[in-house]
Amino acid sequence: MVFAAVCTLFACDPTHEDIKNDGHITVDELKAMSSVTVDKAASGKNGNVITCKTSAPVNAKWTIDGKDFLSNYAKKKMKLGNYAIKLTALCPDGTELSADYQVSCEETTEKLEQIFIYGKDPATQPAFVLPSGDAGAGRFSDTEGKYMPYLSDEVYFGLKTLIFEITDVQPGPFIWGDGVSDVGVTVRIMTGWWDPVFADNVPIEPKNGLWELPITQDMADWCAHSNKADAEGRSRSRDLTLLMTRGSVTIKSIYYEE
Repeated sequence: MVFAAVCTLFACDPTHEDIKNDGHITVDELKAMSSVTVDKAASGKNGNVITCKTSAPVNAKWTIDGKDFLSNYAKKKMKLGNYAIKLTALCPDGTELSADYQVSCEETTEKLEQIFIYGKDPATQPAFVLPSGDAGAGRFSDTEGKYMPYLSDEVYFGLKTLIFEITDVQPGPFIWGDGVSDVGVTVRIMTGWWDPVFADNVPIEPKNGLWELPITQDMADWCAHSNKADAEGRSRSRDLTLLMTRGSVTIKSIYYEE
């Protein structure tokens, strides 16, 4: 297991009772030594900070809203909503266990910080149109893109969710097709080399003017600039690119929250 290789075997609470089981614990024992809590607002409602911890003598991976934290302890600010939390544990004898938790964040107790990639200063980074068929306009590259800068390895390997502030959505016909007049607003998510394609003809439907694009592990593996080649010698470090396949949008800013 990947997380077993990078985590050190330890118990967060050294005073916890020694379970003396020769390197193996049960799911019930794992749950008894683990907790998932949400902070409380002054109103008594659940806040938006989730804390996950286990004192079990295992290598632990917490998965919060689809993102992994390779540690026996994890703390994360969240948006309001319901979340699935998963604890995956590797016992010293190689046995893998898992436990699932459900939590709800009802009120903002700690505001998420916006980390801007583009548009924090509209004077130097003004709104721009992402038109159909123009891969350069949607390329995250300091050298080959028209507007957006490189994404850092922190963004890629942190599997951040990019949030696009969109001010205008203009439907249009499908630009590569068989003549069918199919009007809409869709985007192809790919690399600057047009390969691989991570997702095709994804509808852009902003909610309250915001559209979200989660960075996937596949995107990180292909696009992070610290990745020069894969095992077969194929070039990596391929800039993430958004190519409008139908219609156009105007992008005012791009950021992620943490």
